[in-house]
Amino acid sequence: MTDVQTAPGTPAPGAAAPADLGSSRGLVLRRLLRSRTGVVGGALLLLVVAAAALAPWTSPYPPAEVHFDTPFQQWRTTGFWLGTDDLGRDVLSRILHGTRVSLLVGLLAVALAVVVGTPLGLLAGWWRPLDAVVSRLTDLTLAFPFLIIAVGLAAVRGASLSNAAIALGIAHVPQVVRVVRAETLRLRGAEYVLAARCLDASGPRILATHVLPNAVPSIVVQATLIMPAVVIGEALLSFLGLGIQPPTPSLGIMLSDAQQYLYRAPTAALFPGLAILLVCLAFNLFGDALRDACDPGGTR
Repeated sequence: MTDVQTAPGTPAPGAAAPADLGSSRGLVLRRLLRSRTGVVGGALLLLVVAAAALAPWTSPYPPAEVHFDTPFQQWRTTGFWLGTDDLGRDVLSRILHGTRVSLLVGLLAVALAVVVGTPLGLLAGWWRPLDAVVSRLTDLTLAFPFLIIAVGLAAVRGASLSNAAIALGIAHVPQVVRVVRAETLRLRGAEYVLAARCLDASGPRILATHVLPNAVPSIVVQATLIMPAVVIGEALLSFLGLGIQPPTPSLGIMLSDAQQYLYRAPTAALFPGLAILLVCLAFNLFGDALRDACDPGGTR
């Protein structure tokens, strides 16, 4: 795990043997399986991901297919289990495809936030001259709600799936920067890092081989906690007309279209709202359980 050269059979200072790393991952898994929150959150997450991934094959109708003779069908109607909207489009099919789009935007946004925020956090935590600049920019960005930043960026770049993902990803970069910076500051005092520095290992090498691998669990936990905020952000952008554009299905577009028919067909807005709630609940429960399982001070 380190660059420290030692005599055969002697472990490097502060280094963890491969068996210890494997037992660490096994410990996290056992903690997750013992946690009711982790089990429920994991089951919900698997259900949501499976429903989104299999949407093209499991949805009863194409999401944009209209049935002008059957608008505002009630839920549990034969052939339309969650009813239809004002154009007679099947609500269940649109929810499945809309969830698929929401998760796609979420994955792209989280990936962008991690790719941009991780190097900045590593640099800020390792080199003090850069810390002042990066930290002040991060604090300035965090002074504004992320939705305000996302709406502003989406309005400037235009409405599309990719622009929505970019706007939401950039808005969450400061959160990743703060987490990675804190982990870097904590790990730079570890024994194996000090040993590598004593052997004149370069800063980039130490960051790549020692700091980053040990910061990955915190980054993964942060990513699972960012996902629900991104899903809500995508729904808001689409609701405002700044995100996904018709005819691509989106949960936010479904809510926007249904708001003028709330009294006539309340379920047209209820079911997309419940879908957003289920997605966010799944990621929040699993993220909280994963954070507790990765906590070194947790119960073994």
